[in-house]
Amino acid sequence: MIVSTRGRYALRVLVDIAEHSDEERIPLKEVAERQGISQKYIESIMTLLSKNGFVDAVHGKGGGYKLNRSPDKYKVGDILRLTEGTLAPVACLEKDAKKCPREKVCRTIKMWSKLDTLIEGYLDSVTLADLMK
Repeated sequence: MIVSTRGRYALRVLVDIAEHSDEERIPLKEVAERQGISQKYIESIMTLLSKNGFVDAVHGKGGGYKLNRSPDKYKVGDILRLTEGTLAPVACLEKDAKKCPREKVCRTIKMWSKLDTLIEGYLDSVTLADLMK
């Protein structure tokens, strides 16, 4: 599993917003400047996060983004599943994957399954609050 720029940036942006939660709403321009990420790229990430209920957005003057729950309620695994689509280390373990014709004779499926369980378990145990420490 390789986490894309989109997944990494989503985590950075959410941590930034969480760290500045004392402000009413955080304008994307400020986040982009602090994180060194183009505002246009962050906009695409924020649209995804907003549509999926991770942040609240207000457009126009005085607008911006804010978390809609406390940082300890955001699991890194949930954020990465949204941005990456899957955390599975191999295609045959992805959600809704077609049944592999080699499943019964595959010598490596148990290893991949255990790795998948470890990845999911670990990333679901880490929250935005943990990343803020």
